[in-house]
Amino acid sequence: MPVALQVARHASEHPRRIAVRAPGGDLSYAGLASRMEAAAETLRGRGVGHGALAALSLADPADLLVAVLAADLAGATPLICDPTWDPVRRERIMEAVPVDVRVEIPLVRERITVVAPDGIRTPPARDPVRRGRIVEAVPPDVDIEIPLVRERITVVAPDGIRTPPARGPGRHERIVAAEPVSVPVPAASPSDRAWACFSSGSTGRPRAVVRTRASWTGSFPHLSTLAGIGPGDVVLVPGPLTSSLYGFAAVHALAVGATAVVPGRWSTVELAAHLDEATAIHVVPHRLPAVLDLLEGRRGRLRTAVVGGAALGADARERAARAGVDVLAYYGATELSFVAADTDGRGLRPFPEVEIQVRAAPGQPFGEVWARSPWLAEGYLAGGTGPLQIDGDGWATVGDVAEPYRTGEVLRLRGRGDGAIQTGGATVVPEDVEEVLRKAPGVGDVVVVGSPHPELGSVATAIIEADGLRRPSRAALEEIARGGLDAAQRPRRWYTVRSLPRTPVGKPARGLLAARLAGGDPDIRRLT
Repeated sequence: MPVALQVARHASEHPRRIAVRAPGGDLSYAGLASRMEAAAETLRGRGVGHGALAALSLADPADLLVAVLAADLAGATPLICDPTWDPVRRERIMEAVPVDVRVEIPLVRERITVVAPDGIRTPPARDPVRRGRIVEAVPPDVDIEIPLVRERITVVAPDGIRTPPARGPGRHERIVAAEPVSVPVPAASPSDRAWACFSSGSTGRPRAVVRTRASWTGSFPHLSTLAGIGPGDVVLVPGPLTSSLYGFAAVHALAVGATAVVPGRWSTVELAAHLDEATAIHVVPHRLPAVLDLLEGRRGRLRTAVVGGAALGADARERAARAGVDVLAYYGATELSFVAADTDGRGLRPFPEVEIQVRAAPGQPFGEVWARSPWLAEGYLAGGTGPLQIDGDGWATVGDVAEPYRTGEVLRLRGRGDGAIQTGGATVVPEDVEEVLRKAPGVGDVVVVGSPHPELGSVATAIIEADGLRRPSRAALEEIARGGLDAAQRPRRWYTVRSLPRTPVGKPARGLLAARLAGGDPDIRRLT
């Protein structure tokens, strides 16, 4: 079922429940459904219908979610674009991925304010300070914040199921209503292209990954079960929705009828306030410690952390347990979706309906991770190329590396295949080295890349993120490396940088950093 229809049904059953909490204010499910339907009509008016590709570049996360749902309702494929791209880059990308329509301003300008008898408000997107100044300058005789005539919208699905408006006891429901309006919804197929977004991976070269409806929403029930996320939850999504990780999290929350808190970016200050009400959070591994720091000494409601990305350390899981937070860690990729999950700290095992193989060449200690499941992406738009490979039997890989694997065992990842360092005949997995070096005092984070060497081919090179006043000495780092790494793994070259470049989702941009190092970036300083 399209997510738009699920939102319409939640609006029918719980119209005043908060659906989206964004920087511009709160949006109830009734308000979200109303805006979604109006935006869908706008798209249809532009000729956007079944099979069309709509590029959405909207800075406000609430506006973006409305546009995504509107495209879904119109039968189009939303392509999520980064609004921070500069105009030259945006045009270059759009030339490579032709679209039917580009949406760069909100499809619905005003957010409806609903005041319920219990005082729950869904404020408009307008800045409240500005609104207060206007009201003070022009004092009204009466403040009308609910419709005097309220249209009741009925969504009719292709199977004939009608989603009428709920009839609650609230004052606004007793206002005279117009005749119900039926909104046509195109017939939806599991094979429809229902979502597309850009994945830069570690190289910084965006490529548009497209997902079918089956691969996009079919895994929702499994995630709900594993994470325990349902209609009563407040789900904090503290990152840009242009990231597939955070975009998926927000849409899943709306599909199950939860409240999606979408600040649109990571902010420790805002995070503290949101944690007072959040019951679940989606984060990448390096953000979890900050969440746990803020939970110390607080009586929050957080009970679940869904952590996607690299391996999660045992210490972070133990800290979460002490805070009363269950951790669901998972491994996946934009092109593969969910591959494996760790629900109890005992290791990664196949996500529901996923088969896993690790294909290693003879004599090699590691192999590529291949997965087969209903959740795989269809591929790249406009003939784009990337790490995704699909064989004739439906197995797919993005080149990630793992130890040999047998069905029923734990999947032990070793890193990205395109990041492995070949040095003197040995294969060094950067993540193994980084895990050891992160334990050194004064190391905020670290990235290990390969640097050319005239005899060994490449050598491990460590780039340390560290504050200038507390920068660790090279001698101290080398001592830790000797104690925890084999000779081939130990970095031969050491550099420091005040801040590592990161992808939009918050992961270190390994490829970009390697390119900056090779180009002699003066901000990357040799540690002697």
